[in-house]
Amino acid sequence: MIKSTFGLKDTPFYRDNLELLPQQKKAFEYIKIHSQHGEFSAIVGELGVGRSVLREHLERLNKERANVVVSISRTMHTYLNILHRFAIAFKLDVKTAKLEQALIQVAYNHVKNNKTLYVLIDEAHLLDMTTLRKSRLLFDKSPKKYNLVLWGQVELMHYLAMSINEDLKSRITYSHAILRLNNDYLKAYILAELEAVRLGANVFDEAATELIIRSSQGNLRLCRNLCYASLTTCCQHQKRVVLISHVNEVLIQPHWRSHDELIKQQIA
Repeated sequence: MIKSTFGLKDTPFYRDNLELLPQQKKAFEYIKIHSQHGEFSAIVGELGVGRSVLREHLERLNKERANVVVSISRTMHTYLNILHRFAIAFKLDVKTAKLEQALIQVAYNHVKNNKTLYVLIDEAHLLDMTTLRKSRLLFDKSPKKYNLVLWGQVELMHYLAMSINEDLKSRITYSHAILRLNNDYLKAYILAELEAVRLGANVFDEAATELIIRSSQGNLRLCRNLCYASLTTCCQHQKRVVLISHVNEVLIQPHWRSHDELIKQQIA
């Protein structure tokens, strides 16, 4: 609907190749630097602040011949599943008992070919610390040209700060907390999305933009979703400028209401 209304080739706020924001770009570069020495990193942040975008950019490094990227989801948070995921990535067909030894040998072969290994473990705050210890010990036996990167919510650092996990925390050489965005960054993001698809900045009027930024509360994902929904609502009304009324029409939907507001609405 948005593309047909405005005559666009791409849909704003739902593009695949999102550019990194400054704090994401900084973390991206540091992860690449630390990968040259066999490092252990952690990226934390609240839901929706941009961790996934940063991870997707690192996953794209796999397209470069000099890199191998293995991305592990939270559904595979057992040590055996992690080993099997490595085996798939390295195209290994060996028995489980010999898997560790085969993985170490493949890692050495990659280093001989001047390749860098990135291992990205998503939702690491749900990861059992015993599994993490085993993974760390496995990489200790590997050549020092990799970066094991843990991705998770802020609870991850709380777990690592516990005295029982001091051995793991002491191995981390780089960590970064992705923070909520301030209003200027959110506004710049909105303008960049419009510019990327060749839409004018006046597609959102000033009042609508201010309400979107205020309602997003620094959360990049909420900002994107609210912009897209407001733009869709605008098109449904056969308009070409997003007004504050369009934004409010989205905000009254139940999933945008807070828990307390929904309870009060039920009582009323």
